[in-house]
Amino acid sequence: MPEYISGIEEAYAMRWFRKDQLPDVWEVAADQPLGDIGAAQRIREICAAAMSIAEKMTATSGPKAEARKASEAERYQAAVKCALELARQISDDAMRDVSVGQIISLSVKAGHMKTARVLLRAIRSEQTQAELMASHPPLTDREAAD
Repeated sequence: MPEYISGIEEAYAMRWFRKDQLPDVWEVAADQPLGDIGAAQRIREICAAAMSIAEKMTATSGPKAEARKASEAERYQAAVKCALELARQISDDAMRDVSVGQIISLSVKAGHMKTARVLLRAIRSEQTQAELMASHPPLTDREAAD
């Protein structure tokens, strides 16, 4: 970039090329009330979309990495919050356990082990807990929990 162009002028000039970002999956309101199946499907969609954010959070490096990591962390937190609110609305225990398991997998991917361990205790099915602990060994590590 030539030295006669300041950062403000560059931002103004690049505005033409900027595309409007589509809202994230968790930012779009549902048209109608969701049942258990609809809520579980939406949680699955949110977790799938937020998984790429979790990957970016762990792999971000280079110049302006902290700013990018902060914005990605904010998006991740919004996704988890929305998914947890939907999981609270599910009345079927098995469906809720599977949905919370998807949120736990997302938390493990992002490196938020404390959140994942708290959510693991919310799962009522021992089989689902065992499957999650088998697929995510850091959940069983008690030394890291303290």
